[in-house]
Amino acid sequence: MIMNQIRLSQQAKDQLSRLKAKTGIKNWNILCRWALCYSLSEKTLPTDIEIVADSNLEMSWFTFGGDYYEIYEALVKAWCINMKLPTDEETVAKYFRLNLERGIAHLCGTGFIKSIDDLVKLAVKEKA
Repeated sequence: MIMNQIRLSQQAKDQLSRLKAKTGIKNWNILCRWALCYSLSEKTLPTDIEIVADSNLEMSWFTFGGDYYEIYEALVKAWCINMKLPTDEETVAKYFRLNLERGIAHLCGTGFIKSIDDLVKLAVKEKA
């Protein structure tokens, strides 16, 4: 388990609120999963900044991951390996948080997400 509790920054909470309104997805954890996977799919390291967990949005690791929490941990560890980073608990937790916050910011900041269909289009690439 990467961490017991996940608390987001106020900025991320505000961005998730906007995404909830646009997509109709009611659960924070579902949007957070999308955001994490979106960020992990990028080929760059997120900016190494201190994340101030100053919102009241908090969830357990098991709520975040649901029945598949082990897969999310494996994804973050595999991403660390691909980025040539260590896979100790501290590094994995750090890059989980950085990727989660980056993913939320990118999903909200693209202007592309206007509905749940736009979110699905990010994940499903049609073959030409």
